[in-house]
Amino acid sequence: MQANPPDLRPDLARARIPADNPGDRRDGQPTIGMVSLGCPKALVDSERILTRLRAEGYAISPDYKGADAVIVNTCGFLDSAKAESLDAIGEAIRENGRVIVTGCLGAEPEYITGAHPRVLAVTGPHQYESVLDAVHSSVPPSPDPFIDLLPASGVSLTPRHYSYLKISEGCNHKCKFCIIPDMRGRLVSRPAHAVVREAEKLVAAGVRELLVISQDTSAYGVDRKFETERGHRAHITDLARDLGGLGAWVRLHYVYPYPHVRELIPLMADGLVLPYLDIPFQHAHPETLRRMARPAAAAKTLDEIAAWRAICPEITLRSTFIVGYPGETEAEFQTLLDWLDEAQLDRVGAFQYENVRGARANDLPDHVPDDVKQDRFERFMQKAQAISEAKLAAKVGTRIEVIVDEVDDQGATCRTKADAPEIDGNLFIDQGFEALSPGDIVTVTVDEAGEYDLWGRL
Repeated sequence: MQANPPDLRPDLARARIPADNPGDRRDGQPTIGMVSLGCPKALVDSERILTRLRAEGYAISPDYKGADAVIVNTCGFLDSAKAESLDAIGEAIRENGRVIVTGCLGAEPEYITGAHPRVLAVTGPHQYESVLDAVHSSVPPSPDPFIDLLPASGVSLTPRHYSYLKISEGCNHKCKFCIIPDMRGRLVSRPAHAVVREAEKLVAAGVRELLVISQDTSAYGVDRKFETERGHRAHITDLARDLGGLGAWVRLHYVYPYPHVRELIPLMADGLVLPYLDIPFQHAHPETLRRMARPAAAAKTLDEIAAWRAICPEITLRSTFIVGYPGETEAEFQTLLDWLDEAQLDRVGAFQYENVRGARANDLPDHVPDDVKQDRFERFMQKAQAISEAKLAAKVGTRIEVIVDEVDDQGATCRTKADAPEIDGNLFIDQGFEALSPGDIVTVTVDEAGEYDLWGRL
């Protein structure tokens, strides 16, 4: 077993695509492989594409050689992520030769074809029909109506016991460092009844944890004017309450700290949703936030955090920050460190600023030298690590609920309510774990704590 590294980049994580059982494939069945890069929102897109292909009679291959063509779902948020995507496309071309590209980087088709002119087709993010059209053109479907049936549930790229639940697309913010609105458009919320219905199906299929994702979860329903349809209101508070009644863990990601977020906290205190908020604060100095075109209310945010903790003392706060943003002075960075000292966030990650083609931040003056960015990143993470270590040490001797993610011959890898998969820490059980299975929710006593992980016993 290995602990999640603290600097794990979910935008660079390559999803493991589950294979169909080769023995279940019929002769001549067209087969598609997929490489899925990027954030959980892109992972949901990959699941939807594969579900549609399975329903049309395609088989899924876990490797290049077994596929008639390969879809690469790309990330295009940072230049480093773009480079990773180009590398993945190049690898797929070398190993298979027939490659269809989709995802965020697909919003820049000339960028892709300039590097890889042999790709069969390029489509943008969440353009499901265009991806299917490209697959049909390259690998025509050949369904057998007596054998190929619509799967009882969708194709999942996550373990069976948890699933991402995407509630909206796009974003209405205009942050200068971000091009997501350019790639994915403005906010488009799904109908609340459709989200709840999908969640009900997931829970019925055995999902124990729902991870609610979007680009701006707090803004869910704004574009729909918070309409009520089929008994469900398109507002994040109402949606959280509806999901909380399904009996699974509900974890909220990408929540901007709007004033109405405080309405979610009593739901956490009552146990309807997990006491966990993933909030992209990005920075704490007012001038830096202004240059980012973000709300410059760091001091007010501290008041909000205090109010949340007063209502729900066990709440876990996770956030990410950008260090070395153009114009960031040493004094501004020190303000961020001081703010972090006061905020005492539980889970913290950071990125060193980098230019992204098309982002307005590229044109800002006073870009920070790379060595200074690296130094600030290390100092920031050192402080965040010390806070995490102290908070986890305080849990030694307590009894907490955990969900089991994996069991091998060395032990069970679990997560507490304070830990999201892939990006946060783990709790390890190395004795008496033999009867556990992934998806079990059990109570443990914490015996030991590290910088990011815990160890415990049943």
